[in-house]
Amino acid sequence: MHSDMSILSLVMQASALVQLVMTLLLGISVASWTVIFRKLFALRASRQATDAFEAEFWRDRDLGELFQQVHDKSRDHGSLARIFEAGMSEFLKVRQQKPGDPAAMLDGSRRAMRAAYQREIDMLESSIPFLASA
Repeated sequence: MHSDMSILSLVMQASALVQLVMTLLLGISVASWTVIFRKLFALRASRQATDAFEAEFWRDRDLGELFQQVHDKSRDHGSLARIFEAGMSEFLKVRQQKPGDPAAMLDGSRRAMRAAYQREIDMLESSIPFLASA
C-alpha cells in the first residue's frame, strides 16, 4: 500500500468542508498580504514626501510662496504639506477677519493643523483593523 503524501493530493482528497476552509484561509492570507504591502508602499511614499517637504520648509524662503506651491495641487506633497496647508490657510483667513489678534490667528491655525493631522493619521491607519482581525 502506497499513499501519496504530497500537499496537492492531501488537499484533493480532503472533504469539501476542509477544502472550503483552506480556500477561505488562503483568501484571507492573500488579502492580508495585499494590505501589508499596500501599507508598506504608502508609508514609504509618505515618508519620502514628508522628508522632501520638510527640506523645502526649512529652506530660507517665503512661507506664502511655499503655501502657494502646496496649494497648487499639481502634485501630492505629502501629509506634512497638507497639515501645513491647513494651518496656513486658517492663519490667512483669521488674519483677514481679525487683523490685530495674533492669539486668534495662532489658535485657529493650531486647531486646523490638529484636525488635518488627525485626518492624515486616520488615512495612514486605514485597513489596520482588518489586519488585526484577520
